[in-house]
Amino acid sequence: MLKFIRNKLASVYRKDKQTLAVHGIMEDDIYGLEIDLDIALPDLEITAIRGKWNRMENSQCPRAIPFLQEAVGFRVVDEDFDRKVQKIVGRKACRHFADLILECCSAAKDAARVITVGNQKQDQPGIGVDELFAKPAAGGPAKNAVSVQEVDHPHTPKAGDAMVIDLHVHSLPASPCSNISIEEIIEEAKAIGLDGICLTDHNHLWDAYKVENLRQQHGFLILRGNEITTEQGDILVFGLEEEIEGVIRLEELRHKVLRAGGFMIVAHPFRGFLTFGMNYLGLTKEKAMERPVFQWVDAVEVLNSKVSEEENRFAAQVAEGLNLPVTGGSDAHGSGEVGLYATRFPCRIHNEQDLIAAFRKGGFSPVTFRKK
Repeated sequence: MLKFIRNKLASVYRKDKQTLAVHGIMEDDIYGLEIDLDIALPDLEITAIRGKWNRMENSQCPRAIPFLQEAVGFRVVDEDFDRKVQKIVGRKACRHFADLILECCSAAKDAARVITVGNQKQDQPGIGVDELFAKPAAGGPAKNAVSVQEVDHPHTPKAGDAMVIDLHVHSLPASPCSNISIEEIIEEAKAIGLDGICLTDHNHLWDAYKVENLRQQHGFLILRGNEITTEQGDILVFGLEEEIEGVIRLEELRHKVLRAGGFMIVAHPFRGFLTFGMNYLGLTKEKAMERPVFQWVDAVEVLNSKVSEEENRFAAQVAEGLNLPVTGGSDAHGSGEVGLYATRFPCRIHNEQDLIAAFRKGGFSPVTFRKK
């Protein structure tokens, strides 16, 4: 049974000719917050910001509200906008408000683009939205998303040495946003037929001895990872024996992981994109492929239960265009989410060294393991 759900909503309307008003809501079983932004056109500068808690994690949460004003004056179009919001608002206020600000500002950018379309259509009445924004791939139409494998009967024996592992799982209390303990995760994973799980709690490095004790106690493969926050988004990191606090520059993280001989997967790279069509917002596969994040990672997560099917498909298309390997992970925060998506490896994996070796060898693929 699903025990945890998170909803984010950003709505934009034109307050006047010079201003966009954006209202954002984030709700889950733990907390609820809202934010209102005034964003000036055409430079997309934040001119006013107001936030409030509807439900809080603890009594310290209200202290975050005054620090939201640190974002006034930020320009959404600036190259370092995301980094500044995460670094300044995320650290001084809280990361939940920082995430919601970024969600709202992304919607504002899309709205500004739609306004631009309207203005251009007035100047060129015969032109359509597709002609204004769509940019087909060179040499012909864009290819379909790479396909992903579905496992309809996960309890049936797997051929040879193949293993299915959920590479993206969050536990309580290591990840406060989760509502499931590590013991519950393990029992759920065993019950549905997974071969293993990776603990990828937010900026949390699990103790190797504790994980090994859990593995021996439950007779189940438990591996360690880490979901690390960077200025380019969330990155699943494997093989790095270092605690990373707060937001780190992706390039710096890359150097650390390379020195450690680890592996990096960009998590849910297009989370939060509007559902009425990315092509109509001017985001083509080719444009998305230019995002800096893809220069610094080894693989792309293309199956994640916390994003829409459209966003997963788009991530798969981008990964295919870049010839990057692809993975799946549930991003589970509740027991009913464990194993919704996972990754199939063609070889046996006994420990974290085997996992890194399997990543390097390739041949793994994302799978839909458990029906929603």
